[in-house]
Amino acid sequence: MDPVVVLARPEVAALRRGALRAGLMVLPVAFFGVFFAYPVVAIVGRGLTADDGAWRLGRLGDVLGRPDVLDVLWFTTWQALASTALTLLIALPGAYVFARFDFPGKALLRAVVTVPFVLPTVVVGTAFLALLGRGGLLDELWGVRLDTTVWAILLAHVFFNYAVVVRTVGGLWSQLDPRQEEAARVLGASRFGAWRRVTLPALGPAVAAASLMVFLFTYTSFGIVQILGGPAYRTLEAEVYRQTAQLLDLPTAAVLTLVQFAAVGAILVLHARTVRKRETALRLVDAGSTARRPRGAGQWALLGGVLLSAVLLLLLPLTVLVRRSFDGGLGYYRALQDVSASGGTFLVPPLEAVGNSLEYAAVATGIALLVGGLAAAALARRAGRFVRGFDALLMLPLGVSAVTVGFGFLIALDEPPLDLRSSWILVPLAQALVGVPFVVRTMLPVLRAVDVRLREAAAVLGASPWRVWREVDLPLVGRALAVAAGFAFAVSLGEFGATVFIARPDNPTLPVAVARLLGRPGDLNYGQAMALSTILMVVCAVALLLLERIRADRAGEW
Repeated sequence: MDPVVVLARPEVAALRRGALRAGLMVLPVAFFGVFFAYPVVAIVGRGLTADDGAWRLGRLGDVLGRPDVLDVLWFTTWQALASTALTLLIALPGAYVFARFDFPGKALLRAVVTVPFVLPTVVVGTAFLALLGRGGLLDELWGVRLDTTVWAILLAHVFFNYAVVVRTVGGLWSQLDPRQEEAARVLGASRFGAWRRVTLPALGPAVAAASLMVFLFTYTSFGIVQILGGPAYRTLEAEVYRQTAQLLDLPTAAVLTLVQFAAVGAILVLHARTVRKRETALRLVDAGSTARRPRGAGQWALLGGVLLSAVLLLLLPLTVLVRRSFDGGLGYYRALQDVSASGGTFLVPPLEAVGNSLEYAAVATGIALLVGGLAAAALARRAGRFVRGFDALLMLPLGVSAVTVGFGFLIALDEPPLDLRSSWILVPLAQALVGVPFVVRTMLPVLRAVDVRLREAAAVLGASPWRVWREVDLPLVGRALAVAAGFAFAVSLGEFGATVFIARPDNPTLPVAVARLLGRPGDLNYGQAMALSTILMVVCAVALLLLERIRADRAGEW
């Protein structure tokens, strides 16, 4: 055989792999370029340019020097830090319980504590409004109202992010070999000393990753702050909405968007590094072999305390929400079928928002699966910095202002062939932007776990890349694909920041309908908001419980 031919074969194979990776990335890159980067750049550019087209970068200093903007930046930062610290304090004991204890109902409780994370932030805000606001449980029992206070915001953030810590830290904790800590005890270390010197350093990357994700979600908080914060408290995201939708001050909104973009970019870089460290620095064991029944009064007390905190923090707000929706029987639910009951808030009966949301979310899920699946397949074939940068790009919609994206849709997508302002597809496209990162994060670990030799064997036997994917990868990742679809559907159903700009009055989504009802006075509007929130909560909870039944791998982050 010609040696030149032998040497050329690896090069040809490398070229083919590169071409395949590039082909897989074409649609995701085009999707994010057109429906994410273009609208964001359009609205930022319009805010930072003058009428003659010249850039006015001096507006950066002008806006950032304003006392009201500095107050918003300070509140956004310190409430995110406080929310992160409070979430870690409350959720880390829960992470330990789920990782090390085996008790009846554990699987169900695991699903229950995850429900708040997939709930729309509008529902979370409404639930805490029913608990802490006017006529809420605290108001009825002790005459105490905490809405429009920072405590309501912090508690709602803990409620929303509890599962992030439990599943990220607890997933790793359950895979750490407990015999390492036991060996330290045998060598004379105290229980706390063994934990501090052995377990804590191993958990460090997971704790850091969870902290960064909680900080990211609270730093960009919008729906919760809009409902619970009142006029006194505004995060960057809420201020961008106020500047664009209410004041029409695009220069200020553009500067705030750039500040948030820079902060989110730094957070995502740190998160990527902590995740890579966690993936490469630890030797893990089967999670099923590390859990056991609690022993002794102390461990049973810890389990009881975690269960009690879960009931008070996670279940109580949702229970109060459901109870408030049934004040006066089924009257609020019946009113959802009457367009006149909303006092002119909608052009159609509010109940139609349920069907609209389900249809939009189904289409958004299909788009997210197509784009996210191709992106995950490309990323599963490890490469250099360009592909890692593409991975970070896919995460940006979780942190970049959804308000900016939504308003950017209206500004940028207004000329042929992309004049979509009056098209129904605009809402699913915005929702899919949020769903794609969840699809990628769910499918990527499973795709990377597929033995590459299976693909190579199929290719040697003459299978095309499409047939290799269909007959090798797809059967192995089928469950992960179903889980990714469920997560994409849930987050699409609850998307609010972008949809509030582009949902038409005759086709409102559930989160937009809830926010509009809460924004109008009257007990009937308030009760209808509670009823719609309950419907949305039930749909999301059912979707998550189904996911828990089909999830293939019980270990890991999600």
